[in-house]
Amino acid sequence: MDDPVILIGLDLSIASREVIEILIEDASEQGIFGEIAHANQNRQEILELLLHHPDTPDEVKTYISGILKLPVRTEVRPATEQIHKETRQQNLLQRIQRLSVTERLQLALKGGREIRGILLKDTNKAVMLRVLENQKITEGEIEIIARSRSAPEDALRKITKNREWLKNYAISSALATNPKTPQGIAVTLLGGLKIKDIVLLEKNKNVSELVRSTAKRLVTARKPKQ
Repeated sequence: MDDPVILIGLDLSIASREVIEILIEDASEQGIFGEIAHANQNRQEILELLLHHPDTPDEVKTYISGILKLPVRTEVRPATEQIHKETRQQNLLQRIQRLSVTERLQLALKGGREIRGILLKDTNKAVMLRVLENQKITEGEIEIIARSRSAPEDALRKITKNREWLKNYAISSALATNPKTPQGIAVTLLGGLKIKDIVLLEKNKNVSELVRSTAKRLVTARKPKQ
């Protein structure tokens, strides 16, 4: 049987109002407005929430107005909008902290950059790992996690299972040099590093002895023979 938490996480049509409100507060990725609107055609309260939100794109408002049979109104955004947006962003962390674990798992799959940044620091490891399944996560964000010495080992393992991410040199290099990366995995990544980075690893006392000794052997093997 499928994991019900995963099903909830993927279905915006049954997401709680609180989760949807948080999703649209992170307006850095406006595609989420359309996703929510199309998934909630039968939930008037959600459609009205989107309709009156200052960041909802005009085309989404037009779509919602058609469903609700309301006249389309083009709103002029006030000069104080930026201040309002900053206030909303400051409240984002507090609102996320009040969510249940199930709701945070759901948010992890759909949240924008700011939401992902908050959930990557979540005290619940399952929530943090779920963020890595968010299709909008960038390689830049993955690199930050790969370099982090506070990242859980499970997160680093999960990153190494994604071949596309490992094609990014910055990510594979970060994993190889991170002391938190399991040494068996770190060693397998050394062969793909540039010689200058392997030389640095050979002298890096923060990584395991196995990683340093393997780096030393690689440096020796790559030296031109006399």
